[in-house]
Amino acid sequence: MFNSQPPLLQVRDLQVHFPVRIPGAWPWAHLGKVKAVDGVSFDLHAGETLGVVGESGCGKSTLARALLNLHPATAGSIVWNGKQMVGASKPDWMAVRKDIQMVFQDPLASLNPRMTAGQIIGEPLRIHRPDVSAADRAQNVRALMDRVGLTAQQVNRYPHEFSGGQCQRIGIARALILEPQLVVCDEPVSALDVSIQAQIVNLLAELQKDLGLALLFIAHDLAVVRHISQRVMVMYLGRTMEIASREALYSAARHPYSRALLSAIPILDPEIERSRARQLLEGELPSPLNPPSGCVFRTRCPLAQAQCAQRVPPVQSDSDGHSHACLL
Repeated sequence: MFNSQPPLLQVRDLQVHFPVRIPGAWPWAHLGKVKAVDGVSFDLHAGETLGVVGESGCGKSTLARALLNLHPATAGSIVWNGKQMVGASKPDWMAVRKDIQMVFQDPLASLNPRMTAGQIIGEPLRIHRPDVSAADRAQNVRALMDRVGLTAQQVNRYPHEFSGGQCQRIGIARALILEPQLVVCDEPVSALDVSIQAQIVNLLAELQKDLGLALLFIAHDLAVVRHISQRVMVMYLGRTMEIASREALYSAARHPYSRALLSAIPILDPEIERSRARQLLEGELPSPLNPPSGCVFRTRCPLAQAQCAQRVPPVQSDSDGHSHACLL
């Protein structure tokens, strides 16, 4: 359905590296390099949700922030509506940020404690649309609060007076006030209770359907990603391991890392849960300061062979759009 339309966002070989001083090194020694994102490529179409999953430290949040230039890209390409944004000027990025908004992981920490809910939600409108009068801005804020499940009577309350779920609703309203085309959701439900998680995910799905939004949805919970996403990208140590439609990934994952993540999803039937075999990963996630040679997953892969240490596996795409990076 989405492939017939030109992509809203095209990312090619994106890299985000951070210079760090290696502990114990001489002050004049060369800095080390943390490869937080190291060659990620994907397309995102209007109205589509791309889920991004992977362990902590795999580069998901860095990728999200790079899409808004909160972390400048080291190399690669970010094309938004046909315009190359890597290396773009600050005014160009400011113009694009009206169309790309973000919902952060920690609901309370992402809100200014000295501002009321109404001020927080209306701030993007004040910055990017100074032509809108204060009365119209207040009207838009109240209408959007009602849309996300808040009441107009809460407009003058401060963040500490809201629950975690309500704070996240404020964050969602703030992201939507400019009517963006893309909302980047950086683990928006991980800090919430399970029942509240379901409410927020359902709210995002409903808003996407009504407004035609594109979503980049980052999460640890593969069950949540399955519920809201049309396609899913699996990341490991800054690289793409697999990209596929939701149905293809969850029914026939091709990369060993994807299969290990899926085997960790609990099944409600206790008999099936006790009897099924799990694909457990050995060891810890390697340091992005010194990633393994060749395939970055080889040190934990149960299928690893000698050739896996020799070269980086390219991301191979099949005719059905199912892509994975594995030499085997």
